Amino acid sequence: QVQLVESGGGTVQAGGSLRLSCAASVRTFSSYTMGWFRQAPGKEREFVAAINWNGHSTNYADSVKGRFTISRDNAKVTMYLQMNSLKPEDTAVYYCAARALPGLSGSYAYPYWGQGTQVTVSS
Repeated sequence: QVQLVESGGGTVQAGGSLRLSCAASVRTFSSYTMGWFRQAPGKEREFVAAINWNGHSTNYADSVKGRFTISRDNAKVTMYLQMNSLKPEDTAVYYCAARALPGLSGSYAYPYWGQGTQVTVSS
């Protein structure tokens, strides 16, 4: 069983930064591919970024490339999403997710999800 808890959301002005964290309660965290997704009001959930087991490979949605950075600290059993140059269109509930299989495509299924953290970017 994998439990994920996000934190770090909040309200920020456009151009600002936030850092999200995802704490996992699983002993084999280092073997999981991790991802960030988001869902804006009235829209479907969308892929944001993914990172492989050792943090050496990442994948980003085009909409966040160059602004967001995904990382992980396996010793702390935590994943992060550093979000810079935030835009109002980044406003959404952000979810972290985990999968036991490799592969960083945003279309892959993730069986484990956190409860989400709200990010609001004001213009």
